[in-house]
Amino acid sequence: MSNRRLVIAGTGSGVGKTTITIGIMAALQQRGYTVQGFKCGPDYIDPSYHTAVTGRTSRNLDSWMFEHQMVRDIVAHAGKGADISIIEGVMGFYDGKNPLKNTGSTADISMITDSPVLLIVNCASMARSAAAIVKGFQTLASGQNIVGVIANQVGSTGHYEMVKAAIEQECHVPVIGYLKREREIDIPSRHLGLIPAIERGELNSFFNRLADLITETINLDLLYDLAKTTELIYSAKSLFEQHKNQDVTIAVAKDAAFNFYYQENLEMLEAFGAKLVYFSPLNNEEVPAEAHGLYLGGGFPEEFAAELAGNEAAKASIRRAVLEGVPTLAECGGFMYLTQSIVLTTGVEYSMAGLIPGRVKMQKKLAALGYREIIGRKENFLIGEDQQAKGHEFHYSTYENEEDHPYAYVTKGRFGAKQEGTLQENLVAGYTHFHFASNTALAEHWVQACVRYKQAAEEIVKKGDCE
Repeated sequence: MSNRRLVIAGTGSGVGKTTITIGIMAALQQRGYTVQGFKCGPDYIDPSYHTAVTGRTSRNLDSWMFEHQMVRDIVAHAGKGADISIIEGVMGFYDGKNPLKNTGSTADISMITDSPVLLIVNCASMARSAAAIVKGFQTLASGQNIVGVIANQVGSTGHYEMVKAAIEQECHVPVIGYLKREREIDIPSRHLGLIPAIERGELNSFFNRLADLITETINLDLLYDLAKTTELIYSAKSLFEQHKNQDVTIAVAKDAAFNFYYQENLEMLEAFGAKLVYFSPLNNEEVPAEAHGLYLGGGFPEEFAAELAGNEAAKASIRRAVLEGVPTLAECGGFMYLTQSIVLTTGVEYSMAGLIPGRVKMQKKLAALGYREIIGRKENFLIGEDQQAKGHEFHYSTYENEEDHPYAYVTKGRFGAKQEGTLQENLVAGYTHFHFASNTALAEHWVQACVRYKQAAEEIVKKGDCE
């Protein structure tokens, strides 16, 4: 892999990390470099932009959800064949799981991966004070490696020169460029409709414009030089190490309605011997006949509720697969899709697959957001009794059900523990997004459940032939 990595960090949320990150990626691409993207934290949206710009699947890096060596393995694995890796930070540089520690922060990721850091500072209405901000970030914790600064929201070239002089004198790092505030660069489709827009190429002109702006006012040659660092080495037991082929197939729902998957989850299923095939419920495609497992990931089913409601063939095939015993995991959007219906904020109700009693109601305010510790239960094929994993929850809907049903697992967050999801023998469903890198046994458990299902199905066929 390349020995060039660079973290794009910010002093806080809203400082311009995503805009500048994808602009740098696009500008480097225009120069002929192969760029690998990463995102600190559990977010799915920003990696989608990275992937669209670079043509390489962006990865999430999280020092709370998985061990430090796992973080390094992911960077080493994904960075193969790239000239440079660009790691976009989350929130402020030091913001993470705990306000008293670096765990889960961009700073933590930069130190774990030995990656130099470019700090983005909103310099509106200040000059020398910008140096005080940078110096504070330099001195708060030891081990960080802030190698340069980008000044955002400057009023003019003259304003930039004042900021640059102050920071370079007091902080002894170069200010490698700037963006002016009157540019008013707003990222389109930041939330809903992102994937369709990317697939249709609607954002390409925006990416090109960003690349031009970055090239105009940021020193890319210096940026590339500052990114030089150590080469990361795989651990002896990497999560991507291939195991025995189990000759089972897991069907994965993948389209504009269902597209939130951690790439490591998919690759770990493959590493433990499963073959993955993809299908689109939004296009009324049925679960592939050869499937021994079924994965319904998150996304925005509410945005396509009318289409999903009308796709009877897809819904019937999913019901059939689950009722026949196919080991199934449904996360967030996938969970919503398996309920009886989704009610939009307008009050319009659309029927869904109907495997889980109750309905989902959309609301305009956030219903849940945050990291989750996950504790399994005995009957759960994915995560059993006393087993633990980590994940994330983010949704604008609530699940309503008047019937009692077995819960799938217990989750712990900032506000305590709660029973979560629903469990129906071979179906595990709930709002929480699992990250298999937090407990590699989950991928192995699922593949083994698929093997057992396949063997049982083959036995039924044999008995039928004998009769």
